[in-house]
Amino acid sequence: MFGGEGGHMIENNLDNLDNFYKRGVRYMTLTWNNSTDWATSALDETTSLNPSKGGTLKDSARKKGLTEFGRQVVKRMNELGMLVDLSHVGEKTFWDAISITTKPVLVSHSCVYKLCPHRRNLKDDQIKAVGKNGGVIHLNFYSGFVDSSFERRTEIFNNDHKAERDSLLKQNPEPYFADVFLFEKYPDEVKALRPPLSMLLDHLDYIVRLIGVDHVGIGSDFDGINSAPQQLDDVTNMPLITKELLKRGYSKKDIRKILGENFLRLFEANEPDKK
Repeated sequence: MFGGEGGHMIENNLDNLDNFYKRGVRYMTLTWNNSTDWATSALDETTSLNPSKGGTLKDSARKKGLTEFGRQVVKRMNELGMLVDLSHVGEKTFWDAISITTKPVLVSHSCVYKLCPHRRNLKDDQIKAVGKNGGVIHLNFYSGFVDSSFERRTEIFNNDHKAERDSLLKQNPEPYFADVFLFEKYPDEVKALRPPLSMLLDHLDYIVRLIGVDHVGIGSDFDGINSAPQQLDDVTNMPLITKELLKRGYSKKDIRKILGENFLRLFEANEPDKK
């Protein structure tokens, strides 16, 4: 399944959106961490567009959410049959998109804000809105979205290796690469930072209790994270999720939904409009 992570890829041109669809792209997040000219991201809505978080007056003057062109993008995605992916978007963008989409939405890699209050996770009213819309929320495996204490443990780890990390940042100022290098170099220390697998499944249970088993799936984000819950090292460990779901009393029918059937339903519901 081809997807585009970040609407900046269409370069403010609906023809490019059509071209991506013709080449096989079937879902797209409206933003990544960076906003587009027509949709604001979760990162920007909570930092650069927020003066209390250090945002500039020029930044904060920008209207949050979807512009008129952003609304056209969502409508065109609905027409094409391209899933509107609301992971990474800011709350205002989320609500603008939910209010105008005519198709069920995808949330491809996010978790529950109530269990881990991170800007990339969904609050209860957002989760309920996805359920009402008929959409599906796919869980993100990143430890920092699963366990609210992970970032503090990581800070301690970084302080323990501050000299080495500072040296790496001089070579490449992007913190992600320094984190990946150090995490791979000190696997025993890093293992202790990772939350247990059970905490990830707690997020799944929470969504199921709130809106039902038809609206949750597995998103992973293995290609974009440097830490997942313990035991989830790569895709070969996915059967452990099935095993845990059985332990928690989920039926085989419901597990099939979680592991893919919910997405297939969503994909089918987004089929192109008939002309």
